[in-house]
Formats: sequence, structure tokens, C-alpha cells
Amino acid sequence: MDAGRERVVLVHDWLTGMRGGEKCLEPLCRRWPDARLYTLLHKRGSVSPAIENVRVRPSALNALPRVDRYYRYLLPLMPFAAGWRVDDADLVVSLSHAVAKSARPPKGVPHVCYCFTPMRYAWHMKDAYFRKTGLLGRLKARAVDALLSQIRNWDRRTAARVTHFVAISNTVRDRIRDCYGRDAVVIYPPVDTDFYTPSAGPREDFYLVVSALAPYKRFDLAIDACTKLGKKLVVIGSGQHAAKLKASAGPNVSFLGWQPDEVIRDHLRRARALLFPGEEDFGIVPLEAQACGCPVIGFARGGLTETVRPLGAAVKPGFAGDRPRDPTAGAEPTGVFFAEQTPDAACEAIERFERERDRFDPRAARRQAVLFRKERFEADLFGYLDRVLRGATGAARKVAA
Repeated sequence: MDAGRERVVLVHDWLTGMRGGEKCLEPLCRRWPDARLYTLLHKRGSVSPAIENVRVRPSALNALPRVDRYYRYLLPLMPFAAGWRVDDADLVVSLSHAVAKSARPPKGVPHVCYCFTPMRYAWHMKDAYFRKTGLLGRLKARAVDALLSQIRNWDRRTAARVTHFVAISNTVRDRIRDCYGRDAVVIYPPVDTDFYTPSAGPREDFYLVVSALAPYKRFDLAIDACTKLGKKLVVIGSGQHAAKLKASAGPNVSFLGWQPDEVIRDHLRRARALLFPGEEDFGIVPLEAQACGCPVIGFARGGLTETVRPLGAAVKPGFAGDRPRDPTAGAEPTGVFFAEQTPDAACEAIERFERERDRFDPRAARRQAVLFRKERFEADLFGYLDRVLRGATGAARKVAA
């Protein structure tokens, strides 16, 4: 398939920063620099040149003043601003964790959705986003429940506009099946293993958290566990939960706020281990940590179970999520899991890691991360899209004949 002649339309929820989703979008923009890119919002200069240089077409929401600061509160309006009607295209590719998958392709044109997750705040994580406490909380909860019911109905209906689902993990594949009644191919997101590399220096006496500070990430568990054990903890990230986390932290916890990638890499190279207590769709940071030779201590749910090799499991080189777990001791562990989201469970995992630190080889962590390198992602994704395009072209020729 001649990439220069394909009329490709891309759709992305919003463009307000270079996070994991945008790192998946970037190779598509490099391959198809003349593509149209539909999105709800575009904060100019917030994403890489490869994305900025395609034909970005934001929705009417983008005209609101300083909308990039409060767009998450516009959830009820997003379905009205989305649902783009696409014309003159050979292929539509949406990258979606909210509304991008609602794009309408032309008749007979394939629409491939690279799904980060069905809307987590409308489906599987709604309680983590909308806490129900007290009378006022219950009154708000009724309104929220009514709104989310409508959004779930809309979300389920618009899934019919997707001809091919691609999930970022087996965890998300299961959610797509549960929410939409559809199956999906799994293609894991890319990790920049050229940038995230180990150093020759020793590991230092601190644990590390790196992420947006949102309630569902459960970094309160990392803070509580390190405070209870008297361990140093460094927190890199910002978000709506930062003030509450700071208020509960002891003197052993340092908050560095948002930091550039170079600072994050430096800390991943020096930290004793990364703490990852939330349930994620996939989780890029644990792989960036392993690429730097850093072990991971985390909650045994979600995408983490597909990317980290836990102590105590019989495993071979490969994707962790492709094999059943075995309680016997395994080769080349790259982390420790805990089964419950409680401070005590997190403490036990940290203490187990401390007891068995000698079993964690930085080279094993690095080998695990390299399985998810950028080149593998691009080969898998573009190979899949080429097959979809060839199939669509063959079908069109049969109809014309």
C-alpha cells in the first residue's frame, strides 16, 4: 500500500500535552503528514511537531476562552461536539479514551479505533471519579448517575461506527467486550527505550511515584505505606489530587511537581523501585522504569499484570499478560505485586521487595521493556492497518466488478 496516496483521517480526543495517547498518535502523523486530524481541543504548541504539522481541525469547544484549563468539566457537552462526519477518506483511525471513536466514516470505509479504554469515568471507574459521601454527595450522585447513564447509552451506540477495534492491552480488550459486546486485537503502546536507558550509578535510598495526581491512581497508598515504614518517597507529577496528598504526607515525602522527561529519567535511574498502586489500562511509566533498570512494586490488576514480571511467578521472556500465573518461584522477576489496595498490602509488598532485592537484575528489567519498543509498536500497528486497507480495497473492487 502506497502511504503517500492513502486518504487517511485521524481522530483524537484532545491535544493538550504529550502523554501516552499522543505518543501513539505521533507515528501515525509521521506516516501520513497530509492527514486531517479531528479533535475536540487543540492547545497550540502542546504536542510534538509531527502532530502540530498535520491538518488539525478542532471542534467548536476550542473557541471557549482558556478551555484547556477546564475541559474535563465539559463532559456533558463532549458528545454534542464529537461525532465528526468524515468524507473523502480511504481509512479513518481514531485514538480514543473518550469520544474520538464516535467519528462517522463514509459508507464502506473502515474505521479502526485504537482504544485506550472505554470511558473510564462512565464505566468501570465511575466511583473513583465521583465519590458519594454525605447527603449533598448523594444528591449529586443521583444527578451524576443520570448523566452517566445517558453517556453510556451514547457511548454504546457510537461503538457501532467502528469497524475494527484495537485494544492497548488484554485488560482493555476485556472492557471493550463487556461495554460494547465487541472483540479487539491487542497491540501494546510504544515505549521509548532509546531515551529511557539505565545508568552505571548505584540505586539510592528512595522510592518513586511518577504520574498525574488523580484520585483513581491511589497514590495515597504509596504515601501511607512509605510513611508507616519510614521510607523516603519522591512524588513527580501534578493534578487535582495534589493538595490532598500533600496534606496527608509526612516529612519523608518530597513533592517535585511536574518535571521534564530528563528529570524523570534521572530519578528512574536512581530510585530503589517505582511504586504503582493504581489500576491502569496499560501503564507506560512502569515500562519506562524497567527500561531504566528500575523494579516496580504495584497493584496486581490492570495493564501492569501484562508488563511486569512479578516475584513468585514462573515466567519466560515475553509479554507477561500472555501466560497464566504460577505460584512457584520464577526466573527474572522485575517487580512485586500486592493483591489489595490497602496500606498494609502495599507495606507488605515493599518489605518483601526489601528482603529479596538481590533477585532483581536491572538487565532483566531492561530486556522486558525492550519487548515494548517503538519499532515493535509501529510494525504491529501499520501492518494491521495495511491489512485492513487491503481488505477494504479488495471489497471495493468486487463491488465495482
